[in-house]
Amino acid sequence: MELEAGALVAGGDALGRMPSGKVVFIDGALPGETVEVELTGSRKDYAKAVVTRVISASPTRVSPPCPHVAENCGGCQWQHLALGAQHEAKVRIAIESLIRIGRVSIDDDLVARAASGGRLPGAGYRTTVRLAFSDDGRPGFRERSSNRVVPVGECLVAHPLLRPAIAALSSRPGSDVEVSLRCSTATEVVGAVVHGDERNVRGLEAVDVVGDDARLIETVHGVDLVVSMGSFFQSGVAAANLLVDTVRTLAGPEALSGTFGQVVDAYGGCGLFAATIVPTHVPVTLVESNPFAIADARINLASRRATIVEASVEDWDAQPAGLVIADPARTGLGAAGVATLAATRAPIIILVSCDAAAGARDVRLLAEAGYELDDISVLDLFPHTNHLEMVTRLRRSKVVDESRPVTRFVEGFAPPAA
Repeated sequence: MELEAGALVAGGDALGRMPSGKVVFIDGALPGETVEVELTGSRKDYAKAVVTRVISASPTRVSPPCPHVAENCGGCQWQHLALGAQHEAKVRIAIESLIRIGRVSIDDDLVARAASGGRLPGAGYRTTVRLAFSDDGRPGFRERSSNRVVPVGECLVAHPLLRPAIAALSSRPGSDVEVSLRCSTATEVVGAVVHGDERNVRGLEAVDVVGDDARLIETVHGVDLVVSMGSFFQSGVAAANLLVDTVRTLAGPEALSGTFGQVVDAYGGCGLFAATIVPTHVPVTLVESNPFAIADARINLASRRATIVEASVEDWDAQPAGLVIADPARTGLGAAGVATLAATRAPIIILVSCDAAAGARDVRLLAEAGYELDDISVLDLFPHTNHLEMVTRLRRSKVVDESRPVTRFVEGFAPPAA
């Protein structure tokens, strides 16, 4: 079947339409291309297809720099798209999500600011990877939409410090086990966490430390951070630095100085933001539920005016704040998270979203709670993939009318008084 490919969408596919008008998500196509496809699935409202031949190529199409793409490795979806065009596509996906799901108006100036966000180089940026193993025990990554593992001798996007460990690892054939690797660019220490029976993994002598509680030290924004293997950290130190710089810029010096009140670092992890951009004299409350991250944060924030709360943000008894920085998981804040953040009555909320749709939904919920989007930056922290980072700034713009039903805003959330 021959199809015309339209825009790239959040899952990484290009949109197309069958002669009947049915929407088709086309894996491997780029906007403006004419492609020959094979249907891989069909439902009532849409179909899925994969490119078998490019008839008319986009000028942004490039030869994938990694040989494993030809073997259907699912680690990277967009290696056939030029790096600059990848960032442009992510900006468009973020903006369209904010308009369609977030129900906000986006002018040309806001689009330009969104597009001014930075991007990482296309190789060696990941200091964290999670490996699966093929049936014969070789390390690799799963095919897209499949459990089959494509063995990789070397990974283009993995940091060079990880490559010896990737090459050394193997598993007992047929065992169900995975291994997460992380390296420190500051100390060159490599750590591993085995997901499954450690006895089924060979080659762990190639790493320096093993286990969720094993600690690495990474330097971000000039600050040494303790990061346990069981704690969440960005895809790499370059990503962490770019994200920290972006959050600092959007928050602004006045809010970070404590002028409006304490800083809340929600979903704060090991203290990435609290330890790097909040001045030492400013009170900060970090809220996090992961026990390994909490232990790290106690070390990283020991010399600061920090209150560390081990709880989910949704269960935290919100306190007044002058600035909230929130970096939730891919599912976003949701109604409960929004209720907590809005209850702080912070004049400014900086929201970091790694899923455009979830982030746009959260922006809409925050708008219903009295916050207005006024700035955005879209970062490409995951080159060659369809993943993006959307950083939005929201300002408390109005007092929610308490005489209206609470359910008009967020279910179960009573807006605070002005």
